Amino acid sequence: MVTDSTGSSVVSGRWRTDEMVLLHSPVTFDMASLGWPGRMIIVPAQHPERFRYDVVRVALSRDTEITLAKIAKPVYVVNATQNTEERIIEQLAENEHRLQLTDSDRVNAWRQLEFEGLSVPKIAKRTGAKRDQMKTGLAVAANQTATTLVVEYGLNLEQAAILIEFDDDSEVVEQLRDYANTDPRYFPVAVERARKDRADRAACAEVEADERAKGFTILSDHPVHGGSIFPIHGIRDADGNRFTDEQVQNLPNLHVYVRAGWDDTIHRNYYLEDPAAHGYVVDSHYANNQAAGPRTEEEKAARSELIANNKEWDAATVVRRQWLAELLARKTLPKDAPLVIATALTGAHHLVSASLGRGNQLAKHLLGISEDVHREPLSNYFEKHLSRATHVTFAIVLGGMEETTSRETWRNPRTDTANYLVTLAAWGYPLTPVERIAAKLTTE
Repeated sequence: MVTDSTGSSVVSGRWRTDEMVLLHSPVTFDMASLGWPGRMIIVPAQHPERFRYDVVRVALSRDTEITLAKIAKPVYVVNATQNTEERIIEQLAENEHRLQLTDSDRVNAWRQLEFEGLSVPKIAKRTGAKRDQMKTGLAVAANQTATTLVVEYGLNLEQAAILIEFDDDSEVVEQLRDYANTDPRYFPVAVERARKDRADRAACAEVEADERAKGFTILSDHPVHGGSIFPIHGIRDADGNRFTDEQVQNLPNLHVYVRAGWDDTIHRNYYLEDPAAHGYVVDSHYANNQAAGPRTEEEKAARSELIANNKEWDAATVVRRQWLAELLARKTLPKDAPLVIATALTGAHHLVSASLGRGNQLAKHLLGISEDVHREPLSNYFEKHLSRATHVTFAIVLGGMEETTSRETWRNPRTDTANYLVTLAAWGYPLTPVERIAAKLTTE
């Protein structure tokens, strides 16, 4: 049974549901809310006597629930001249506030409005959505992989938008998707690590192609102990002399292992196969390694862990400093910020001085100072932002602490940096496993 706004019955068979922004009709079966005043939630529709058929326009979820409950629907008759744009905006407002829309529903609606010719600013104004969020949503809607991640795997818009850059690598997308679902706090670090690995592979491939063109053999992995090839820096000619760079390029049976360093530099490591066959002498250190035989399984596992933790530390450093920049962008700093500043200046001044000695470059970065004024003294910024005195001092302290961190921080944890990381965790920063090692928090 369907009733119009006057209470008169309307033949329900002539009603149909209009196109909806919801991709599904959520039914909560809250029977209490379907009682008399719940039924008074109006379902807007077009009247059959004025138009060829009636159209339920907005409250799809409520309409479905009332239909299943087999009770009369109060209907509000609307003008059929409403265009698609107005219909979508009404549905967004209705369902957003009645039952939280999913990201899939929002993206679908924004995409439809974009097809109707509305610009991002206009969509934001008409729907009340944040412009940045909507830009992200439209970018997701325009990419099939990202859309699938939202609709089928439950990623949020920001996560799906980030993974667009890995659209051509399904294996990486799957790995990062799993992190987003199972360990969302680690997701930013996993993304940064995948981003670095991707850039390193591309840079190494370019150098490898150059070395291969010279006729050298490219090694896919770092040579192990006990093999028949030795590093060039551990070999001398028959007269006991080291090889010059020019001589290295003309050596026979030369092998090259190309690797990316922590600072984005690409290193070429040259090796020579069977030096003795060419009359060359291997330094005793490397000769002894060969005599000791190949690495044990334990040694291989330790090396793999070392490489993995180094990569995780590099990625975590990027994410941690982004988090610090966001912290400093807030109007209100942590309540114990003055205490942290005083403690650092009195008890860990050697760490803070690291940043001062480099012109507070990292402090400037954390404060969001643009690159075009990055070479100017920090005092220039402070003179223009006197009200941010505590923020500036805090940035100098944090910058100094960060300047002293490196891969060595997790390999040989120090009490002062451990306390620093523990403090960040207390402020809400999610420490990664390798940062927990550096913070001397080896157990959960």
